[in-house]
Order: sequence, then C-alpha cells, then structure tokens
Amino acid sequence: MEIRTDLYYTRSHEWVLLEGETATIGITDYAQKQLGDIVFVKLPEEGEQVEAYTVCADIESESAVSEVYSPVTGIVGEVNEYLVESPEWINESPYDAWLIRVDDVTDHSEFIDAEEYEAYIEMEQE
Repeated sequence: MEIRTDLYYTRSHEWVLLEGETATIGITDYAQKQLGDIVFVKLPEEGEQVEAYTVCADIESESAVSEVYSPVTGIVGEVNEYLVESPEWINESPYDAWLIRVDDVTDHSEFIDAEEYEAYIEMEQE
C-alpha cells in the first residue's frame, strides 16, 4: 500500500495536495483497494461550492457505492473529466487520478500527515 509523504490525508481516506489556496483531492490507495474494481464516478460541477465534511462525489465499485467527503470548503475549479470515461484509473494510480481541484479554500477538515495516516489504517484494521 502506497502512502505518499508529500500529501495530507483524512480519516475518511481522501488525500489532499494543498498549493496556495487550491486543493487537489482524491482517494487513497487504501480506499481504492477497499472498494475493489471501480466502475463509475460521479463528480460535482465546476463552479459548485463544496463544504468541508460534506459529500462531494460518489464512487461506485462492482460491490458498493462510496461517498467521498470534501476535506475543504471552496469552489470547484476543475473536475477530472477523464475519470468519467475511465474510472478504473483510480484503481491503477490513485494518487494520479485526482477527483477535483477546489479553489479559494477558506476552511478545511482536520488533516493528518502520512505517518499519522499509516498508524490510523493499522489501528482501523485491528
């Protein structure tokens, strides 16, 4: 399982790359493995407001639908349209297959670093 040290993480298994007031958001390698083969992704519209701790996307696998929670508050500046046609890319490369980019970030959920995230997963698996 890959956990990158250059990203922040949430306890709901999203990863976040903060660059100034823009956050790029995706799901972790751990999350995609838990979901299994991903077959569909529903993303918000560009220009839509997202709020920290609220659902911003849905990911459907062969066995379940999972909600993705926005770790930040802001405006969706870009969505990864490639995932609409090729949702399996999340399984292949979860840290390259970002879901959305949020601009004008004004608030965020509690982030944890890679070391804390790894410890959280280990505790969750016990």
